[in-house]
Amino acid sequence: MKFYNKIPFHIIVIVISIVSDQLTKLWALTRFTNDSGAPNHEVVNVIGDWIRFQLVFNKGAAFSSRPQDLMPFLPAWVFFLLISIVAAVVLFWFYKSVDKRDYLSRLGIVMIFGGAIGNFIDRMRLQMVVDFIDCDFPDFIMTRFPTFNVADSFVTVGVALVILSPVILKKLHKQIKEEEAAAKAAKEAKDAETK
Repeated sequence: MKFYNKIPFHIIVIVISIVSDQLTKLWALTRFTNDSGAPNHEVVNVIGDWIRFQLVFNKGAAFSSRPQDLMPFLPAWVFFLLISIVAAVVLFWFYKSVDKRDYLSRLGIVMIFGGAIGNFIDRMRLQMVVDFIDCDFPDFIMTRFPTFNVADSFVTVGVALVILSPVILKKLHKQIKEEEAAAKAAKEAKDAETK
């Protein structure tokens, strides 16, 4: 098995995703807040108006949706804690269930997990998520894409890897399905013999 499909490498990816996310958020908080800690509304163009940095605090969930609208009886931090625990269990189960040869899906799951931890740290520490990357896709669906952060980028790339894995590793996925079908047929044959 290649080094990029082993658990130590995956742990390194998780650590890199968390550290890079938290360091860039710390930079954004230092660069784009005034003395009272409020956003100073400064905008820094990185690539013209297409990519720019500006500080936004997201007090809700993904795309600023509010947990209070879903479960008004729970404090927001409890809601995010429960959602994070469920997500971590699901991701761990998904990671363990993916064939070890499918390195793209496994890497994608690890990236999603690292990004989710980065935003979870913000929610527990600040009761909101620090977003600062602002992109524009001219004449494409929306005026500007919702402001995001490095953790969101890891999650997005991770989801893309999981989705694209069956396309990129087509032969491997075909082989895995054939092996699973053969194992199932053998089990059914064995069960039929014991009856």
